[in-house]
Amino acid sequence: MIFERAARREFAQAAAGISVALLAILTSSQLIRLLKEAVGGRIAPEAVASLLGFAALNFMPILLSLTLFVSVLLSLSRAYRDSEMVVWFSCGQSLTGWVRPVLRFAAPIVLAIAILSGFLSPWASYSSSDYRDKLQARSELSQVSPGAFREVKKGQRVFFVEEVADNPGVVGNVFVASYQEGKLGVIMADSGHQEVAGNGDRFVVLEAGRRYEVEPGSPAFKVMEFERYRARMEDGEVRSAAPSPKGMPITDLVREDSNSARGELLWRIGMPVSALILSLLAIPLSYVNPRAGRSANMLVAILIYVIYTNLMTVSQAWVSRGVMPFWIGVWAVHALMLLPLVLLFYRRIKVRMPWQPGGA
Repeated sequence: MIFERAARREFAQAAAGISVALLAILTSSQLIRLLKEAVGGRIAPEAVASLLGFAALNFMPILLSLTLFVSVLLSLSRAYRDSEMVVWFSCGQSLTGWVRPVLRFAAPIVLAIAILSGFLSPWASYSSSDYRDKLQARSELSQVSPGAFREVKKGQRVFFVEEVADNPGVVGNVFVASYQEGKLGVIMADSGHQEVAGNGDRFVVLEAGRRYEVEPGSPAFKVMEFERYRARMEDGEVRSAAPSPKGMPITDLVREDSNSARGELLWRIGMPVSALILSLLAIPLSYVNPRAGRSANMLVAILIYVIYTNLMTVSQAWVSRGVMPFWIGVWAVHALMLLPLVLLFYRRIKVRMPWQPGGA
Protein backbone atom coordinates (compact mmCIF):
# COMPACT_ATOMS: atom_id res chain seq x y z
CA MET A 1 0.00 0.00 0.00
CA ILE A 2 1.03 3.59 -0.62
CA PHE A 3 0.75 4.57 3.04
CA GLU A 4 3.04 1.68 4.06
CA ARG A 5 5.74 2.78 1.65
CA ALA A 6 5.43 6.37 2.87
CA ALA A 7 5.57 5.24 6.50
CA ARG A 8 8.65 3.09 5.95
CA ARG A 9 10.32 5.92 4.05
CA GLU A 10 9.71 8.30 6.96
CA PHE A 11 10.95 5.67 9.44
CA ALA A 12 14.10 5.22 7.37
CA GLN A 13 14.79 8.95 7.15
CA ALA A 14 14.38 9.33 10.91
CA ALA A 15 16.55 6.27 11.56
CA ALA A 16 19.33 7.61 9.33
CA GLY A 17 19.55 10.89 11.21
CA ILE A 18 19.30 9.26 14.64
CA SER A 19 21.90 6.59 13.87
CA VAL A 20 24.39 9.17 12.59
CA ALA A 21 23.93 11.28 15.72
CA LEU A 22 24.24 8.32 18.10
CA LEU A 23 27.22 6.92 16.22
CA ALA A 24 28.99 10.28 16.38
CA ILE A 25 28.38 10.54 20.14
CA LEU A 26 29.50 7.01 20.95
CA THR A 27 32.55 7.00 18.68
CA SER A 28 33.62 10.40 20.02
CA SER A 29 33.51 9.17 23.61
CA GLN A 30 35.40 6.00 22.66
CA LEU A 31 37.96 8.00 20.69
CA ILE A 32 38.60 10.31 23.64
CA ARG A 33 39.15 7.32 25.93
CA LEU A 34 41.52 5.62 23.48
CA LEU A 35 43.47 8.83 22.87
CA LYS A 36 43.84 9.22 26.62
CA GLU A 37 45.29 5.70 26.80
CA ALA A 38 47.62 6.45 23.89
CA VAL A 39 48.89 9.65 25.51
CA GLY A 40 49.47 7.74 28.74
CA GLY A 41 51.52 5.14 26.87
CA ARG A 42 49.15 2.25 27.61
CA ILE A 43 48.50 1.62 23.91
CA ALA A 44 50.39 2.51 20.75
CA PRO A 45 49.08 5.54 18.83
CA GLU A 46 48.77 3.51 15.63
CA ALA A 47 46.40 1.10 17.42
CA VAL A 48 43.74 3.74 18.11
CA ALA A 49 41.94 3.35 14.77
CA SER A 50 41.77 -0.46 15.00
CA LEU A 51 40.55 -0.45 18.59
CA LEU A 52 37.97 2.20 17.71
CA GLY A 53 36.63 -0.05 14.94
CA PHE A 54 36.36 -3.00 17.32
CA ALA A 55 34.56 -0.82 19.88
CA ALA A 56 32.10 0.40 17.22
CA LEU A 57 31.13 -3.19 16.39
CA ASN A 58 30.65 -3.89 20.10
CA PHE A 59 28.10 -1.14 20.74
CA MET A 60 26.41 -1.39 17.31
CA PRO A 61 23.58 -3.76 18.47
CA ILE A 62 22.54 -1.34 21.23
CA LEU A 63 22.81 1.60 18.83
CA LEU A 64 20.58 -0.08 16.23
CA SER A 65 18.04 -1.12 18.86
CA LEU A 66 17.79 2.43 20.21
CA THR A 67 17.66 3.84 16.67
CA LEU A 68 14.75 1.57 15.74
CA PHE A 69 12.81 2.49 18.87
CA VAL A 70 13.31 6.25 18.61
CA SER A 71 12.74 6.46 14.84
CA VAL A 72 9.29 4.80 15.07
CA LEU A 73 8.44 6.85 18.15
CA LEU A 74 9.36 10.21 16.61
CA SER A 75 7.70 9.49 13.27
CA LEU A 76 4.36 8.52 14.79
CA SER A 77 4.52 11.35 17.32
CA ARG A 78 4.86 13.77 14.43
CA ALA A 79 1.76 12.22 12.85
CA TYR A 80 -0.17 12.91 16.06
CA ARG A 81 1.09 16.50 16.32
CA ASP A 82 0.23 17.23 12.67
CA SER A 83 -3.26 15.70 13.14
CA GLU A 84 -2.56 13.01 10.56
CA MET A 85 -3.79 10.46 13.07
CA VAL A 86 -7.15 12.25 13.15
CA VAL A 87 -7.56 11.49 9.47
CA TRP A 88 -6.34 7.93 10.08
CA PHE A 89 -8.92 7.21 12.78
CA SER A 90 -11.67 9.10 10.91
CA CYS A 91 -11.24 6.67 8.02
CA GLY A 92 -12.11 3.80 10.35
CA GLN A 93 -8.54 2.57 10.72
CA SER A 94 -7.28 1.22 14.03
CA LEU A 95 -3.98 1.83 15.77
CA THR A 96 -3.06 -1.80 15.09
CA GLY A 97 -2.92 -0.91 11.41
CA TRP A 98 0.55 0.50 12.08
CA VAL A 99 1.87 -2.86 13.29
CA ARG A 100 2.46 -4.22 9.79
CA PRO A 101 4.53 -1.31 8.39
CA VAL A 102 6.50 -1.10 11.64
CA LEU A 103 7.28 -4.82 11.56
CA ARG A 104 8.30 -4.70 7.90
CA PHE A 105 10.59 -1.76 8.62
CA ALA A 106 11.99 -3.40 11.79
CA ALA A 107 12.62 -6.86 10.29
CA PRO A 108 15.95 -6.11 8.52
CA ILE A 109 17.20 -4.07 11.49
CA VAL A 110 16.32 -6.85 13.94
CA LEU A 111 18.10 -9.33 11.66
CA ALA A 112 21.18 -7.09 11.61
CA ILE A 113 21.08 -6.86 15.42
CA ALA A 114 20.89 -10.65 15.65
CA ILE A 115 23.91 -11.07 13.35
CA LEU A 116 25.90 -8.41 15.18
CA SER A 117 25.13 -9.63 18.70
CA GLY A 118 25.54 -13.28 17.74
CA PHE A 119 28.68 -13.18 15.61
CA LEU A 120 30.31 -9.84 14.76
CA SER A 121 30.34 -8.21 18.21
CA PRO A 122 31.85 -11.31 19.92
CA TRP A 123 34.50 -11.44 17.19
CA ALA A 124 35.26 -7.74 17.73
CA SER A 125 35.50 -8.25 21.50
CA TYR A 126 37.90 -11.18 21.10
CA SER A 127 39.97 -9.40 18.45
CA SER A 128 40.24 -6.27 20.57
CA SER A 129 41.44 -8.24 23.60
CA ASP A 130 43.89 -10.26 21.51
CA TYR A 131 45.21 -7.12 19.82
CA ARG A 132 45.80 -5.44 23.17
CA ASP A 133 47.69 -8.51 24.40
CA LYS A 134 49.91 -8.43 21.32
CA LEU A 135 50.58 -4.72 21.85
CA GLN A 136 51.62 -5.43 25.43
CA ALA A 137 54.02 -8.12 24.20
CA ARG A 138 55.86 -5.84 21.78
CA SER A 139 59.43 -4.74 22.43
CA GLU A 140 59.79 -2.25 25.24
CA LEU A 141 61.06 0.73 23.31
CA SER A 142 58.32 0.43 20.70
CA GLN A 143 55.75 1.02 23.45
CA VAL A 144 57.26 4.33 24.56
CA SER A 145 55.39 7.55 23.76
CA PRO A 146 57.16 10.93 23.75
CA GLY A 147 56.68 12.93 26.94
CA ALA A 148 55.31 10.02 28.99
CA PHE A 149 56.92 7.58 31.39
CA ARG A 150 56.48 3.95 30.35
CA GLU A 151 56.74 1.22 32.96
CA VAL A 152 57.50 -2.32 31.75
CA LYS A 153 58.28 -5.66 33.33
CA LYS A 154 56.18 -4.82 36.40
CA GLY A 155 58.19 -1.74 37.25
CA GLN A 156 61.64 -3.28 36.77
CA ARG A 157 62.32 -0.86 33.92
CA VAL A 158 61.03 2.67 33.21
CA PHE A 159 61.50 4.54 29.92
CA PHE A 160 61.10 8.22 29.18
CA VAL A 161 61.58 9.84 25.77
CA GLU A 162 61.38 13.59 25.53
CA GLU A 163 60.99 13.95 21.79
CA VAL A 164 60.92 12.13 18.47
CA ALA A 165 63.41 13.22 15.86
CA ASP A 166 62.58 13.96 12.25
CA ASN A 167 64.30 10.73 11.25
CA PRO A 168 61.78 7.87 11.78
CA GLY A 169 62.79 5.51 14.57
CA VAL A 170 65.14 7.98 16.28
CA VAL A 171 64.26 9.49 19.68
CA GLY A 172 65.98 12.24 21.63
CA ASN A 173 66.83 12.74 25.31
CA VAL A 174 66.27 9.19 26.53
CA PHE A 175 65.97 8.27 30.21
CA VAL A 176 66.02 4.62 31.32
CA ALA A 177 65.80 3.42 34.93
CA SER A 178 66.13 -0.28 35.70
CA TYR A 179 66.37 -2.47 38.79
CA GLN A 180 68.28 -5.72 38.33
CA GLU A 181 70.04 -8.05 40.79
CA GLY A 182 69.49 -5.66 43.67
CA LYS A 183 71.08 -2.70 41.89
CA LEU A 184 69.47 0.43 40.51
CA GLY A 185 70.74 1.65 37.16
CA VAL A 186 69.95 4.94 35.46
CA ILE A 187 70.92 5.70 31.86
CA MET A 188 70.63 9.10 30.22
CA ALA A 189 71.48 9.54 26.54
CA ASP A 190 71.14 12.26 23.95
CA SER A 191 69.52 9.98 21.38
CA GLY A 192 68.54 6.41 20.72
CA HIS A 193 67.12 4.07 18.12
CA GLN A 194 66.40 0.41 17.46
CA GLU A 195 68.45 -2.02 15.43
CA VAL A 196 67.55 -5.47 14.17
CA ALA A 197 70.36 -7.98 13.78
CA GLY A 198 70.56 -10.47 10.95
CA ASN A 199 69.18 -13.27 13.16
CA GLY A 200 66.14 -11.17 14.08
CA ASP A 201 67.32 -10.05 17.54
CA ARG A 202 66.28 -6.53 18.52
CA PHE A 203 68.70 -4.08 20.12
CA VAL A 204 68.18 -0.60 21.52
CA VAL A 205 71.15 1.62 20.76
CA LEU A 206 71.80 4.68 22.94
CA GLU A 207 74.38 7.26 21.96
CA ALA A 208 76.37 9.89 23.90
CA GLY A 209 75.20 9.23 27.42
CA ARG A 210 76.00 8.19 30.98
CA ARG A 211 75.08 5.23 33.14
CA TYR A 212 74.73 5.52 36.91
CA GLU A 213 74.65 2.36 39.00
CA VAL A 214 73.99 2.27 42.74
CA GLU A 215 73.10 -0.37 45.28
CA PRO A 216 70.26 0.80 47.59
CA GLY A 217 71.54 1.34 51.14
CA SER A 218 75.14 1.72 50.01
CA PRO A 219 76.95 5.04 49.48
CA ALA A 220 79.05 3.57 46.66
CA PHE A 221 77.98 4.15 43.10
CA LYS A 222 79.45 3.91 39.62
CA VAL A 223 79.37 6.41 36.79
CA MET A 224 80.16 5.32 33.25
CA GLU A 225 80.21 7.45 30.13
CA PHE A 226 79.66 5.89 26.72
CA GLU A 227 79.52 6.87 23.10
CA ARG A 228 77.39 3.91 22.06
CA TYR A 229 75.44 1.53 24.27
CA ARG A 230 73.65 -1.53 22.88
CA ALA A 231 71.17 -3.59 24.88
CA ARG A 232 69.23 -6.61 23.68
CA MET A 233 65.45 -6.23 23.86
CA GLU A 234 63.04 -9.13 23.98
CA ASP A 235 59.38 -9.16 23.08
CA GLY A 236 57.14 -10.38 25.85
CA GLU A 237 55.07 -13.49 25.55
CA VAL A 238 51.47 -13.12 24.47
CA ARG A 239 49.27 -14.12 27.36
CA SER A 240 47.05 -17.06 26.54
CA ALA A 241 44.22 -16.32 28.92
CA ALA A 242 41.07 -18.39 28.94
CA PRO A 243 38.57 -17.05 26.38
CA SER A 244 35.91 -14.84 27.88
CA PRO A 245 32.25 -15.72 27.16
CA LYS A 246 31.85 -12.23 25.71
CA GLY A 247 34.28 -13.10 22.92
CA MET A 248 33.08 -16.65 22.25
CA PRO A 249 31.09 -17.49 19.10
CA ILE A 250 27.45 -18.25 19.74
CA THR A 251 27.96 -21.84 18.60
CA ASP A 252 30.48 -22.35 21.42
CA LEU A 253 28.18 -20.64 23.93
CA VAL A 254 25.39 -23.09 23.13
CA ARG A 255 27.70 -26.02 23.90
CA GLU A 256 29.14 -24.38 27.04
CA ASP A 257 27.44 -25.31 30.33
CA SER A 258 28.94 -22.66 32.63
CA ASN A 259 26.72 -20.00 34.20
CA SER A 260 28.74 -17.16 32.69
CA ALA A 261 28.26 -18.62 29.19
CA ARG A 262 24.52 -19.02 29.83
CA GLY A 263 24.30 -15.40 30.92
CA GLU A 264 26.09 -14.19 27.80
CA LEU A 265 23.86 -16.36 25.60
CA LEU A 266 20.78 -14.90 27.30
CA TRP A 267 21.98 -11.37 26.47
CA ARG A 268 22.65 -12.18 22.81
CA ILE A 269 19.24 -13.78 22.38
CA GLY A 270 17.58 -10.90 24.19
CA MET A 271 19.03 -8.13 22.02
CA PRO A 272 17.01 -8.79 18.80
CA VAL A 273 13.93 -9.80 20.80
CA SER A 274 14.02 -6.58 22.82
CA ALA A 275 14.48 -4.52 19.66
CA LEU A 276 11.35 -6.06 18.16
CA ILE A 277 9.27 -5.49 21.31
CA LEU A 278 10.52 -1.90 21.63
CA SER A 279 9.54 -1.13 18.04
CA LEU A 280 5.99 -2.29 18.80
CA LEU A 281 5.94 -0.39 22.10
CA ALA A 282 6.75 2.79 20.20
CA ILE A 283 3.34 2.64 18.45
CA PRO A 284 1.11 3.27 21.51
CA LEU A 285 3.80 5.35 23.24
CA SER A 286 3.82 7.82 20.34
CA TYR A 287 0.40 9.20 21.30
CA VAL A 288 0.55 12.97 21.74
CA ASN A 289 -2.36 15.12 22.88
CA PRO A 290 -2.08 18.34 20.81
CA ARG A 291 -3.55 20.32 23.73
CA ALA A 292 -1.06 18.93 26.24
CA GLY A 293 2.72 18.90 26.53
CA ARG A 294 4.70 17.29 23.74
CA SER A 295 7.45 15.74 25.87
CA ALA A 296 5.37 13.55 28.19
CA ASN A 297 5.35 10.54 25.85
CA MET A 298 9.08 10.88 25.22
CA LEU A 299 9.83 10.82 28.95
CA VAL A 300 7.68 7.72 29.40
CA ALA A 301 9.39 6.06 26.42
CA ILE A 302 12.86 6.78 27.82
CA LEU A 303 11.80 5.43 31.20
CA ILE A 304 10.49 2.21 29.64
CA TYR A 305 13.66 1.77 27.58
CA VAL A 306 15.87 2.23 30.65
CA ILE A 307 13.76 -0.20 32.70
CA TYR A 308 13.82 -2.78 29.90
CA THR A 309 17.60 -2.54 29.47
CA ASN A 310 18.25 -2.71 33.21
CA LEU A 311 15.97 -5.72 33.59
CA MET A 312 17.92 -7.52 30.86
CA THR A 313 21.20 -6.66 32.59
CA VAL A 314 19.93 -7.88 35.96
CA SER A 315 18.58 -11.05 34.39
CA GLN A 316 21.94 -11.72 32.73
CA ALA A 317 23.77 -11.15 36.04
CA TRP A 318 21.43 -13.49 37.90
CA VAL A 319 21.88 -16.25 35.33
CA SER A 320 25.67 -15.74 35.35
CA ARG A 321 25.70 -16.13 39.15
CA GLY A 322 23.38 -19.11 39.13
CA VAL A 323 20.61 -17.24 40.98
CA MET A 324 18.10 -17.68 38.14
CA PRO A 325 17.79 -20.66 35.78
CA PHE A 326 18.56 -19.93 32.14
CA TRP A 327 15.21 -21.23 30.89
CA ILE A 328 13.42 -18.66 33.05
CA GLY A 329 15.70 -15.72 32.36
CA VAL A 330 15.54 -16.17 28.59
CA TRP A 331 11.83 -15.28 28.44
CA ALA A 332 10.83 -13.71 31.78
CA VAL A 333 11.91 -10.11 31.06
CA HIS A 334 10.42 -10.07 27.55
CA ALA A 335 7.16 -11.57 28.76
CA LEU A 336 7.04 -8.91 31.47
CA MET A 337 7.48 -6.14 28.88
CA LEU A 338 4.69 -7.60 26.75
CA LEU A 339 2.23 -6.66 29.51
CA PRO A 340 2.60 -2.85 29.08
CA LEU A 341 2.59 -3.41 25.31
CA VAL A 342 -0.83 -5.11 25.44
CA LEU A 343 -2.20 -2.67 28.02
CA LEU A 344 -1.13 0.40 26.05
CA PHE A 345 -2.64 -0.93 22.84
CA TYR A 346 -5.86 -1.77 24.70
CA ARG A 347 -6.04 1.70 26.20
CA ARG A 348 -5.44 3.49 22.90
CA ILE A 349 -7.94 1.32 21.01
CA LYS A 350 -10.79 1.03 23.52
CA VAL A 351 -10.68 4.44 25.16
CA ARG A 352 -12.20 7.03 22.85
CA MET A 353 -9.94 9.87 21.84
CA PRO A 354 -11.10 13.46 22.58
CA TRP A 355 -11.72 14.18 18.88
CA GLN A 356 -13.76 11.01 18.26
CA PRO A 357 -17.59 11.20 18.28
CA GLY A 358 -18.91 10.43 21.74
CA GLY A 359 -15.59 11.22 23.39
CA ALA A 360 -15.21 13.37 26.45
